[in-house]
Amino acid sequence: MSTARFTGDNPVRVGTRGSQLATTQAGTIRDAIIALGYPAELVIISTKGDRSGAPIAELGVGVFTAELREAIADDRVDIAVHSYKDLPTAVDPRLAVPATPARVDPRDALVARDGLVLGELPVGSLLGTSSVRRAAQLRALGLGLEIRPLRGNLDTRLNRVSSGELDAIVVARAGLTRIGRVDAITETLEPVQMLPAPAQGALALECRAGDTELIELLAKLNDADTHAAVTAERILLAELEAGCSAPVGAIAEVVESIDEDGNVFEELSLRACVAAVDGSDVIRASGIGTPERAAELGRSVAAELFELGARELMAASR
Repeated sequence: MSTARFTGDNPVRVGTRGSQLATTQAGTIRDAIIALGYPAELVIISTKGDRSGAPIAELGVGVFTAELREAIADDRVDIAVHSYKDLPTAVDPRLAVPATPARVDPRDALVARDGLVLGELPVGSLLGTSSVRRAAQLRALGLGLEIRPLRGNLDTRLNRVSSGELDAIVVARAGLTRIGRVDAITETLEPVQMLPAPAQGALALECRAGDTELIELLAKLNDADTHAAVTAERILLAELEAGCSAPVGAIAEVVESIDEDGNVFEELSLRACVAAVDGSDVIRASGIGTPERAAELGRSVAAELFELGARELMAASR
């Protein structure tokens, strides 16, 4: 890559939302670029999702990413750092995602009063979440909890528990990890209880499709296992034609297996579900493939969900 393009007077402009979580995770990418020998700085971009207090499901797909993507296209920033789960699955031919850095723990986390875990919350407890997916899976557990909408940055959400306004909240563990608030977690929810959002805990580094220099630079920050897992999860989401706010959960993992001759090899496992918004039904499917065929695995598990009635369940939920 040419060192003449990016100098102290012309650093790599890293676009990000202005929240503490967004700037923290974008800051890690800025620092990684600097470690590779290139100057970089953060550029704050306000998004529709930041400016509105309405529920995410009402705002629609891409509310946290559209303005960032336009800033790339308009050459106001060179790259954007997205929480990958917020990025629409539809391809924008102007843009490319050459890197998915190593993922942070993708599971959901409970923050509850008095150190309670999910099963200890009394019937009627007020639990806040911003996610239709989380709400649907929580209702399906049949714990008798009252689900309340939840917006605001992570500190604001945590304060709603500490103030007594809510008994508990469910948020992404990755966000709490990145802002140094893992201590607030009272229970990390295993996928058997609640499948996370596709690509939760992962970042997407996006730039202009024709910018070969930046594509080559960002590719150095890619993590192959994370890329394979997220590819399977997002292809599944795209096949289901479900937006990032839909009641679809998925998690893929690269795991080591041993064949009958004792040879170690890598496999990619994918678990997914589609839940009715009211919690009356949850359809689950899973599959195993190879990391190199992650997209095929995503399509295969989506097809199984369709065979089990996912299309009808999602239609009824809408």
